[in-house]
Amino acid sequence: MSKRIDERNALDLTITAATGREFVPFLTKHVTAAHQILSPKLAELSLALVGDQRMSRLHQQFMGIPGPTDVLTFPLDTDARGRATAGEVVVCVPEARRRAPSHAVSTRHELLLYAIHGLLHLCGFDDRTARGFRDMHRTEDEILTQLGVGPVFAPATGNAPTRKRARR
Repeated sequence: MSKRIDERNALDLTITAATGREFVPFLTKHVTAAHQILSPKLAELSLALVGDQRMSRLHQQFMGIPGPTDVLTFPLDTDARGRATAGEVVVCVPEARRRAPSHAVSTRHELLLYAIHGLLHLCGFDDRTARGFRDMHRTEDEILTQLGVGPVFAPATGNAPTRKRARR
């Protein structure tokens, strides 16, 4: 488990890794930096790195869909305006390992994409409409570029396969 508090914006970040412990330092650094860019700010974030079995159970329990998915997001607390102030983002490490090669990115960058995707959901983004989908994924790549990682969802090479993300 990794715990880091970002004093400037008071983010209490906890990362637990049932699998993928080697990615915790990278994700801690970059998720904290992504939080600096996002608005509204969260007070608490739990990021859980899980395997296929755990993700499949959560996916079935909360979405009614069998099998693993890449990321699930759970707002845990909200302010008076209904905006999330705390949340949990669950990412599936084996799913990232499977998808990363076909998207021509590293597993750690794929995992970071999932984490930022979850953060954006907590900040009010919604990818259930075509416009929302485009806006959300454009924002993901803008944040990743600001972090020095570069586009992951729509790699700049232009010859990576088109991504299709299940609606959650």
